[in-house]
Amino acid sequence: MPLSPLDIHNKEFGRSFRGYDEDEVDDFLERIIQDYEGLIRQNKDLEDKIEMLTEKLKHFTNIEESLSKSIIIAQETAEEVKTNARKEAQLIIKEAEKNADRIVSEALNKSRKMALEVEEVQKHAAIFRARFRSLIQAQLEMLESGEWESFDRELTLRDPSFKEVARSESAL
Repeated sequence: MPLSPLDIHNKEFGRSFRGYDEDEVDDFLERIIQDYEGLIRQNKDLEDKIEMLTEKLKHFTNIEESLSKSIIIAQETAEEVKTNARKEAQLIIKEAEKNADRIVSEALNKSRKMALEVEEVQKHAAIFRARFRSLIQAQLEMLESGEWESFDRELTLRDPSFKEVARSESAL
């Protein structure tokens, strides 16, 4: 067990005939006691300081661990956000491609339908022209036939005013 300043102070030496000077020994022991007390205080202060620094070190170690965990969580979250954004972008692209395909398909269908309608209108126009042509030809044939002249005669017989209209038309 280490000596305390009290142990040094209470130490009694035996007396001998040719011993040391008692005052010198007492003075020296007193100096040793003071130095020893100073060293004990200094040691206690250093132990307190070590304990305080150890506590600070623990605190900063905890902060460092918390920050490390926070950084790891932030990195994982960022990766998760990136992954989700990529997935969402792919879904948006797929949806846009589907819509584009649908729009193109609808446009092609409308185009085909319009082409069929145009073709149908062209057929009807051709039929109408042919019928109109034959109607006009029939009317011309009727005008050029003798039946029309007999019709004119019959009209003028019924109403003499038609005779003047017929003359003015023939003058043209």
